Amino acid sequence: MGERQDIPLPSGDFDVIVVLAGVSHPGNLGAICRVMLNYGFDELRLVQPKCAIDDGETKARAKHASRLLDELTIHPDIPAATADCSVVVGTSGKREVGDKTLFRHYLYPWDMVDRFTQTGGRVAIVFGEEGKGLSSDELGQCDYFVTLPTWEGYPIANLSHAVNAILYEIHRNRVRLHQGTDPGLPDIVPLKTSLEPAVREALVKAIEQFAASSSGSPERRSSVEQTLKRTLLKGAPTTEESTRMIGAFVEATSALEFAQGDEGWKQAHRRKLR
Repeated sequence: MGERQDIPLPSGDFDVIVVLAGVSHPGNLGAICRVMLNYGFDELRLVQPKCAIDDGETKARAKHASRLLDELTIHPDIPAATADCSVVVGTSGKREVGDKTLFRHYLYPWDMVDRFTQTGGRVAIVFGEEGKGLSSDELGQCDYFVTLPTWEGYPIANLSHAVNAILYEIHRNRVRLHQGTDPGLPDIVPLKTSLEPAVREALVKAIEQFAASSSGSPERRSSVEQTLKRTLLKGAPTTEESTRMIGAFVEATSALEFAQGDEGWKQAHRRKLR
């Protein structure tokens, strides 16, 4: 299991409030709490929920994010739940198609994130009841809409899955822009990898020495050298990966040089994989 660190929630270029309108399944509510805290969000608001907040399944699915259940607020309607927000985004998988779309003009999540990264503010993202989604009246209380790029043959996602997908996209952008500079986004996985010039030079030299020690004609050795160089360097190996390959090439070259005059060893090992 991944260890939990005592660090603050990450910040971003805009604040996010998750609003669930008419949530009816306690398991979904609990799962959404867990998803929110997984990605560093903790402001949850409910509009006329149809399941109990203190339900055992809700708490069980929330796991270590159950504090969101204690801190959430309940509201009579979407305007009341979003009164302090600068923009209200409705979500739906019920998409209109064609050139004469009258009402449901959608953005994909990454377009939404790009816009809010530039404008900032408090963004409410509203999700509808399981099996129904937001009604036309509820969507009409939102400023505009976002939809997931689901397959048109089965476009409606589970509520907790939809929340996960949209929050992931928002958090992905925060990680991309702020990892290593935000206390809540420590450098866990390097975002940029590169090959140090000196290590690249050593890798090229190790390949050349290995190819020169291999058997066959000069043309074959040249072919081995060029193939290894093109294949390995085309893969853009990191400094760490290249260092490991250098060690392997040096060891293999040493073995070839040691056995260079041993025809019996060559015959026994040629073209064999163990």
